[in-house]
Amino acid sequence: MSPLKKLYFYGAEIVTEQQRVALVTGGSRGIGRATSLKLAETGIDLIITYRSDHSAATSVLEEIHKAGRSAIALQLDLGEVAKMGQFVGELREGLFATWRRDTFDFLVNNGGSGAGSPFAQTTEDTFDAMMNVHFKGVFFLTQKLVPLLADGGSIVNVSTGLTRFVAPASAAYASMKGAVEVLTRHLAAELGDRGITVNTVAPGPTATDFGGGMLRHPEVQQRLAAHNVLGRMGESDDIGGAIAALLSEGNRWVTAQRIEVSGGSHI
Repeated sequence: MSPLKKLYFYGAEIVTEQQRVALVTGGSRGIGRATSLKLAETGIDLIITYRSDHSAATSVLEEIHKAGRSAIALQLDLGEVAKMGQFVGELREGLFATWRRDTFDFLVNNGGSGAGSPFAQTTEDTFDAMMNVHFKGVFFLTQKLVPLLADGGSIVNVSTGLTRFVAPASAAYASMKGAVEVLTRHLAAELGDRGITVNTVAPGPTATDFGGGMLRHPEVQQRLAAHNVLGRMGESDDIGGAIAALLSEGNRWVTAQRIEVSGGSHI
C-alpha cells in the first residue's frame, strides 16, 4: 500500500494516494534503464542512479519526462560504501525538493558490473571488487535506505540465472548473487511487520552491454538461444517488464521469492 495523504473539502475527509516513487540503482543503462521506463509507463516517478555516465542518465530522465513522470538522477558507486551516507543525504534533498516527501516506495537493487573470471585465475583484488559492488554494496545501501522506505513498500534485488545453472568464468559473480538471494529472504522476514515485500528477480542471458557487451554478439546469442525454450535471447525490456509487474498492486502477496525471468533457459 502506498502512503496516504488526507485532503479536506467542505469539511469532508477525502483520502488520496500519494504519488509513488521508485529508486532504481544502475538506472542509466541496460536492465535498470528498461525497468525505469516500464515503471514510468505504470505511473511511477523515478530516482535513478548512475556510476559515471551522466549523459546516459540524462537521456533516461528525458524519456521518463516524455512519459509524463517526474524523475531525478543521482551519482552512486556501489563499491564505495564509505560514501553512501553522502548519497543518502542527497537522496533526502531530492525527495523533498521534487516530491515534498521524506520517503520513497520501491527500491530496485539493480546496479552492478560485469567481470567474468575463471575460478583458478580469480585474484583477491578481483574478488573484493566484485564483492563490494554485488553484495557488500547492496547490503549496506539497503541498510541505509530501509529507514526511508515507506511502510507497505517493496524491494526487488536483481540476481542472475547463474545461481541455478552454470556458465564459464562465473563462479565469483554467481556466488555474490547467491548471497543476495539469501539476503532477500532474511530481509523479507525482518521487514514483514512493516508490510514491505522483498523479492529477487533473476534474469537469464540478456542482451545488454553488461560485461563489455559480449551477449550482443550474434554467435553468442545463437548459442545461448539454443538452450532457451522460447528460442531467443532475453532483452532488457523482458526483465524490466517483469520487475514492474512484480511491483504492481496485484503482486502484494508475493514476498521472499526468487523469480527467474529467463524464458526457460537450461531447463
